[in-house]
Amino acid sequence: MDIKIINADSGPDPLYRNEVIARFLYEHLDEFGDDEKHILKAIEYVFHPSKGGVVLISLDQMEISGAVVINETGMGGYIPENILVYIAVDKKYRGKGLGKALMKEAIAACKGDIALHVEPENPARYLYEKLGFTNKYLEMRLKK
Repeated sequence: MDIKIINADSGPDPLYRNEVIARFLYEHLDEFGDDEKHILKAIEYVFHPSKGGVVLISLDQMEISGAVVINETGMGGYIPENILVYIAVDKKYRGKGLGKALMKEAIAACKGDIALHVEPENPARYLYEKLGFTNKYLEMRLKK
């Protein structure tokens, strides 16, 4: 299993275009996902000159088996410098340590702290806790 890191320095990958990665995430995020257009927007944010972040994909014989999208927040010091926006692993590869390997690579690829949002019933929550993420705050949102 190879893990490929894609960021503003490398530019979008011509073989694994942003749309291909967005489609993979849309198909494998299950009930924890968003519309494909929103996923694509988070991926494109990584390559915006004044924004940034990182996309990681794991490959098994040229097929995407997992993907991560982390966006830089630009708010270091009072908000974590990065936010994990999406992570998904193909069902065929779940339970084999791929999610953990992707997260370790993503953490190493980021400068600064990382925040994430996870639903209490999402099984990925336990992976995040094992990797050292803590729940310091209760998030509240106002939808307008």
